Amino acid sequence: MRRTIIQLICCLLLISVLSSGCIATEKEPVEREYANDVIYQTSTISALLEGMYEGDLTMGELKEHGDLGLGTFNDLDGEMVLLDGIAYQVKADGIAYKAENSMKTPFAAVTKFESDINETIWQEMNNTELTAYMATLMPSRNLMYAIKIEGNFSYMKTRSVPAQQKPYPRLADVTKEQPTFEFDNVSGTIVGFWLPEYVENVNIPGYHLHFIDSNGSAGGHVLEYTIRSGDVHIDVTDGFFMQCPATEGFLNVDLSGERIEEITQVER
Repeated sequence: MRRTIIQLICCLLLISVLSSGCIATEKEPVEREYANDVIYQTSTISALLEGMYEGDLTMGELKEHGDLGLGTFNDLDGEMVLLDGIAYQVKADGIAYKAENSMKTPFAAVTKFESDINETIWQEMNNTELTAYMATLMPSRNLMYAIKIEGNFSYMKTRSVPAQQKPYPRLADVTKEQPTFEFDNVSGTIVGFWLPEYVENVNIPGYHLHFIDSNGSAGGHVLEYTIRSGDVHIDVTDGFFMQCPATEGFLNVDLSGERIEEITQVER
């Protein structure tokens, strides 16, 4: 009888606490301004540096995860620019071609772009000045940012890389002889990302940007530019998902060690 009374008292106390909200029966979701923003990536920059130029993800599959981004294609055959859901392949001749959904990528990063920060540029800036200005717009150096710059450029310098054959050379060796392209008075769009230092070996810390002109006919990996006027759009991102390729090369390559010097070299 005594045990029954004690059990009844405990039950009444528990009901009282639950009804007062002191104990939650279900965890309330935390609302964050950027909670649904995710960068989707296949493979790692360190694998690409090691010459892992074969992936198993198709462009059609990649575009399910984003409509803006960048990367490359199997055999390192050119620079990828993904803009408004359209994928371009800027080959070693500097010409941009529409990428087929069946084409595969060994490395790419994309996101479903939804701009959070929008600024108009009215004065001429070179790439050093504009990237420094964009850094002042970012609320934290620990978040990730997708970037789209639509503008009129008085100067644009890009590069691409030619398709490679097995045995694949290291990326740093390929970029030593990369073809570069210069454009004067060109309009188009820069797409890419700014990522924090802690992504080293997974992706490229800092800015990684690709360009496609307004006709979708030329572009490449951005090296230098001067913008005359345009609009800067920044998507603040707090989520990151990486898919590892199931290729033999990726499964067996040694990805240990730091590669920041190599990353700096191939980004120049």
